[in-house]
Amino acid sequence: MATRLVQINMKARDDAALGRFWAAALGWSLDSEGPGVTNLEPPGFSYPDPVAVCVDIVARPEPKTVKNRVHLDLATTSPSHQAELVARLEGLGATRADIGQGDVAWTVMADPEGNEFCVLEPRPVYRDTGPVAAVVVDCGDPRELARFWGAAMDWAVHEVADGHATLRSARGVGPYLEFLRNPDPKRGWNRVHLDIRPYPGDDPAAEEARLRALGATDPGIDQSAIPWTILADPEGNEFCLLSPS
Repeated sequence: MATRLVQINMKARDDAALGRFWAAALGWSLDSEGPGVTNLEPPGFSYPDPVAVCVDIVARPEPKTVKNRVHLDLATTSPSHQAELVARLEGLGATRADIGQGDVAWTVMADPEGNEFCVLEPRPVYRDTGPVAAVVVDCGDPRELARFWGAAMDWAVHEVADGHATLRSARGVGPYLEFLRNPDPKRGWNRVHLDIRPYPGDDPAAEEARLRALGATDPGIDQSAIPWTILADPEGNEFCLLSPS
């Protein structure tokens, strides 16, 4: 059994407006599966496929109050492309953000609801990822999260060190999943989190048991009204185990 990362779930006070921003930012298609949910995926995409990690934006009334522990890094192909992308995103409503990064080659920004993201300088490793270079998770122990997520999913672990760890789909396509050491403690539930799916024919209950044996825990969230399962990784980061598809 195994799962795969299929989408990022992002909370928003106005899912439709934030969806329009990210659809324009990524050049992706915009749809909705129902009120309060906006879905983004590349044009012509056949879900699920590791060539892209989709984005679901879900309406929630709570305002953003702390830095997100999960964010997107956007890829660029040249210094001029990086500058052009930053300018275009500012025109769409993004702002530059200071999270204490200092003088770095990438540009830290925030979307119209304050969600941080980075526009990276051109890096060869991301030349074939598409517009999203990486999904990045702040953590205290990259080695431990690489252990957990490397076993939880069928993604390959590419690099593990004290300061960072990197995974990517075993097919060698799509964005990377990266864990970066950050001393800041987790505060409250994550407004951006990972959604994973088992493969068709797999038993969701057995997959949940397997994830718990790897170190997943119950985050203490009322799940009585939802058909999927919410768990937390060994550092308390919430994630959703969706139905097989």
